[in-house]
Amino acid sequence: MKPSIWLRVSFVVIMIVPAWGANLRACPVPARPANGLFSRDNLVAWCIVPYDGKQRTPAQRAEMLERIGLHKFAYDWRAKHLPGFDTELDELAKHKIELTGVWFPDTLNADAKFILDCLAKHHVHTQLWVASWAKDGGDQDAKVNAAAERMRPIAEAAAKIGCTLGLYNHGGWFGEPENQIAIIQKLKQQKITNVGIVYCLHHGFGDLDRFPELFGKMLPYLIAVNLNGTSKVPPGSGEPVVPVGWGKLDLSLLKVIKGSGYSGPIGIINESDEDAEGRLLDNIDGLNWLLPQLDGKPAGERPKLRTWHAPAGQ
Repeated sequence: MKPSIWLRVSFVVIMIVPAWGANLRACPVPARPANGLFSRDNLVAWCIVPYDGKQRTPAQRAEMLERIGLHKFAYDWRAKHLPGFDTELDELAKHKIELTGVWFPDTLNADAKFILDCLAKHHVHTQLWVASWAKDGGDQDAKVNAAAERMRPIAEAAAKIGCTLGLYNHGGWFGEPENQIAIIQKLKQQKITNVGIVYCLHHGFGDLDRFPELFGKMLPYLIAVNLNGTSKVPPGSGEPVVPVGWGKLDLSLLKVIKGSGYSGPIGIINESDEDAEGRLLDNIDGLNWLLPQLDGKPAGERPKLRTWHAPAGQ
């Protein structure tokens, strides 16, 4: 290579690589799925530990996930499950299942430290899904500052073992996406860059009228999105977790998500007393029924349900 050409190439490399590296460190968005956003290899099984009619053991759970072709899993737990977390990680590794997320306390208490120690021991890099709260009263800046200070130690502990903190919308002030964005921006001012948003449609009923606009705001921060069958319901009434494909708004919501360019993991949820395997399969079948419709193709025969009974006339 001629010296003049080499100098020009070197200059380009020097200018580009540091900028690319900085963006990579600041952006917790996962890699683009190989086979499409809603493909089975990008689906994350969520709420299948305490929410499982069969109350599977870690070994039974990992075997079930492998059998139905799901290789991503987010771990929710109750106190009785946590002592088995070390075994859970062994079983996931044995069955080649990625631990995409872990439900995590909003303070570094004994449970939080136990989870972190297990993840470090197994060299697992995952998302820590945290829901929190804000005191009543006080101005917006005070709430943002307080929430950022509460999240900072968790984010720093996560970063030390190669993990990401995901702010989870589980209601209240902390669960509002605009407030989560403000918390993330405050943390970025403090050089904390491993924080994103985990958005769960089941806790987003109040967002439905402005979902396209809101999803666009969240997009730069999103690290996971959890689906369920979604319909507009009266404020405060809530709705049982319905399988994907059986909510009146499912098709329109999926169009927004797909059209946004989001490329992270997609969760499907049990969160019921049903058999987790049956509910996961109901979600997969419902999603597969919707996918052709996203491309303007006619709906085929609606899949039969295993774990949920649609209201009469739906």
